[in-house]
Amino acid sequence: MFPQEISRAWGASVAQFHIRTSPQDFQVFEIPVTLPEGEGNHVWLHIEKRQLNTDEVARLIAKHADVPPREVSYAGLKDRDAVTQQWFSVNLQGKAHPDWQALNGERLQVLEAIAHPRKLKRGALTGNRFVLVLRDVAGDRAEIEQRLQQIQRGGVPNAFGAQRFGRNGSNVARAREVVIGGRRERDRHRLGLMFSTARSWVFNALLAARIEDGTWNQARRGEVLQLDGRSALFVVEEVDAEIQRRVQALEVHPTAPLVGDGQSLAQAEALVWETQQLETQQDWIAALRRARVDQDRRALRIALPDLRWQWREDTVLQLEFSLPSGSYATALLHELGTVSELNAPLEQDVEGAGSAVAG
Repeated sequence: MFPQEISRAWGASVAQFHIRTSPQDFQVFEIPVTLPEGEGNHVWLHIEKRQLNTDEVARLIAKHADVPPREVSYAGLKDRDAVTQQWFSVNLQGKAHPDWQALNGERLQVLEAIAHPRKLKRGALTGNRFVLVLRDVAGDRAEIEQRLQQIQRGGVPNAFGAQRFGRNGSNVARAREVVIGGRRERDRHRLGLMFSTARSWVFNALLAARIEDGTWNQARRGEVLQLDGRSALFVVEEVDAEIQRRVQALEVHPTAPLVGDGQSLAQAEALVWETQQLETQQDWIAALRRARVDQDRRALRIALPDLRWQWREDTVLQLEFSLPSGSYATALLHELGTVSELNAPLEQDVEGAGSAVAG
């Protein structure tokens, strides 16, 4: 599931299953940061799609509205082989509103069309809600439900998913050529993807090491903690009983760096550990610093308090849960068991875009 070796935090696999045997088995619903106001030169379209990727829908909207493709925007990418609901915005440039319902068909439905003064920006998502159906589930039901309860209580490691790294990890090799090797990349979007791939690769390596030493869900002296559901960070000078309580209650999460230019926020014991682990990643770090990619932090853990499940049949299990923007459903599935996908890999992700599995 991941190009890197990332152990399961909660123990060995307890299930084998298929996902995405049909688009209806993988449903994703965006949770936007804001909703349109009803007035303005932009129109926000709430669209349900299947068997279409995000860029294909954006091109259809641009053609229908008779505007250049650059005037259509969206917050995040969503997979082709799924039923997804997401928002698009289109700048009509003062033109009359077309008949949006004329876009409706077997693979696309316009659910709402609402005016707004500004375009929809990439990454403008609180998160995504998922409804996944796992089929041909093999494993002891009691063990599967026990694992789901562990995940519900304790969350899962916040690993970057496979789509960040391309088919069979191919983006990592390309990123090495561009980011480290200096191969010229004229397309700024593709260059950004290469930087994101590099940072994600290093983050997953640090996360894997924290899982191995059992500290992915613990704080230590000098740890940089992130408030759950927020971007706010603070450094722990001493791990007292109150900090331990907040970490155990999933109110705050340990973090690791998204490497780049700038000094680590970690201190004391946490900084020593980070520095030692990053000794083998200096080629990536030096290249990202030269490119002036700012260092950032990412939580090592995702909380899943709204995780629900039900057995639809003896071998069919439905999961419902929400994820913050930038996190991946594959992280949950990896903790549960061994996944087989019957359709093509998920659409390429972008940093902070909240993709179908980020997603």
